Amino acid sequence: MTNDNCAGGTATELLLDVRKATFGYGPVSIVRNLTMSVRAGEVVALLGANGAGKTTTLLGIAGVLGCTEGSVSWLGHDATAPLHVRVQRGLGFVPGEQAITPQLNVKDNLRIGRGGVAGALELFPELKPLLRRPAGLLSGGEQKMLSLGRAIAARPRLLLVDEISLGLAPLAVRRLLSAVRQCAAGGMGVVIVEQQVRLALEVSHRAYVMRRGEIVMEGASADVSRDAHLVEAHYLDRPVADNADNTGAGNTGAGNTFSSNRAAGAGGNAHG
Repeated sequence: MTNDNCAGGTATELLLDVRKATFGYGPVSIVRNLTMSVRAGEVVALLGANGAGKTTTLLGIAGVLGCTEGSVSWLGHDATAPLHVRVQRGLGFVPGEQAITPQLNVKDNLRIGRGGVAGALELFPELKPLLRRPAGLLSGGEQKMLSLGRAIAARPRLLLVDEISLGLAPLAVRRLLSAVRQCAAGGMGVVIVEQQVRLALEVSHRAYVMRRGEIVMEGASADVSRDAHLVEAHYLDRPVADNADNTGAGNTGAGNTFSSNRAAGAGGNAHG
């Protein structure tokens, strides 16, 4: 059954459309020529090694960083507003760093969210016996559950989630990612930045792989999973032959929309 707090847009509605965007810090461009999209009801995984530019991409989409070239379109309109305005318009953002107030208890942490307490408990009933516990005393998995539940309870149209698995046991990660997938089933669009490639590809519908600040692979998650040798090469920063030279058993068939592009000339180091 789909959780009511996961309600989002109409299935296939284009929520986010990024075209040849550049994001960075001051005069330094970290992410270049980024093109990606997210539709209602789908989970999109953004993969890549440390420093590939994944977190910078989320910050650019969220409006924390400006778009110096290209465009970011949100619900069919150019998005130039800062983060707090985008949140009011239906954006949810769960950052990789601590997103809770440790001195407040769980209930008060949920109260300061836009969705209230009941919605978060419906998605994560595991939090109910912890309502009076200071959030700083929760386990890492419980803290992630709290921050994710608070964000989802606000019923965003698009949810950005950064490094949800960082420091967590696989069982806790699967619980969190299953909640993400559940919300997508309710019509929400989700972008997850994730280091655990296999789990991310299991839960997502489509995937992008970043290397040195650029998208170098994209396609249906099932296709990307079958081309694991290419993903590994990008993670290890090894040379990757052209797509025509890498057609294996998992990269054939008329319905295959998987694509791989060489990252030659990307240069520089990206953050995130």
